[in-house]
Amino acid sequence: MDTRTIGSLTVSVVGLGCNNFGMRIGRAETAAVVDAALDAGINFFDTADIYGGTKSETYLGAALGARREGIVLATKFGVPYEGHAGGASAPYIRQAVEDSLTRLGTDRIDLYQLHAPDRKTPLAETVGTLGELVDEGKIREFGCSNFTAAMMAEAAAAVPGAAAGFVSVQNQYSILHREPEDEVLAECDRTGTAFLPFFPLASGLLSGKYRAGEAPPEGTRLAAMGEAGASQLSHERLTHVAALDELARGDGHTVLDLAFAWLLARPSVASVIAGATKPEQVTANAAAGQWTLSAELVARVDALAPR
Repeated sequence: MDTRTIGSLTVSVVGLGCNNFGMRIGRAETAAVVDAALDAGINFFDTADIYGGTKSETYLGAALGARREGIVLATKFGVPYEGHAGGASAPYIRQAVEDSLTRLGTDRIDLYQLHAPDRKTPLAETVGTLGELVDEGKIREFGCSNFTAAMMAEAAAAVPGAAAGFVSVQNQYSILHREPEDEVLAECDRTGTAFLPFFPLASGLLSGKYRAGEAPPEGTRLAAMGEAGASQLSHERLTHVAALDELARGDGHTVLDLAFAWLLARPSVASVIAGATKPEQVTANAAAGQWTLSAELVARVDALAPR
């Protein structure tokens, strides 16, 4: 598995998104998925305090157990959940980090991410508190999620002197969702901030499971989403997916492989973090990260699925 960097952290170019843990799969299934990820060379695990009603952190920590060393463990805070008001104030961050450390069963979090902007709290307070947690050894690096380029610049300006700032931004990005190309990716390139795409498979649409004229397969994410899932399966989107699948197969790959490789063609993308409910999905994701696209193939993808 190739690696890239997030600040001082070295991560596998394919990571494991842990949003399914405690929500779509239980403790035993989580352990099997984590085992498969480690076997495939994945060292980057990304979760959040709200995933699975806090069970994701608990299940992930238990599944890693003594194998915690050598793992880059990322989690998020800031979105409200039962008993927790959310936000990014100094008192809330200190409460949230202790809760996550306990659930994960660890003494440090490698990448601690603000899950969503908090306009009620000055960014200087948020960044300053996170910097203190780095100094205290409770976290190693910190990042943000769902930030615009303007928010990233505002956060950078709030960092005093040579103090630490956000080293990563995690936003939605895939062949079918290109919004970060407007400004955020350019800001990442300019500042050296690592970009982490979530929903890299467009909620599974780029997994190859969905076909035009066919109902979503039972047990899939979009099937479970009902009308909201069906709304994503428009004729236009499925036509794009079919064309992308044909392009990938012409090179001996799948549309899933193409979704990963296309994202990794961007140097600012540090790791493609995709969720999984079964070990074989993790294995397929890890294999997808081994394909390097030529500039010509990237251009053909953009032509088939324009912004």
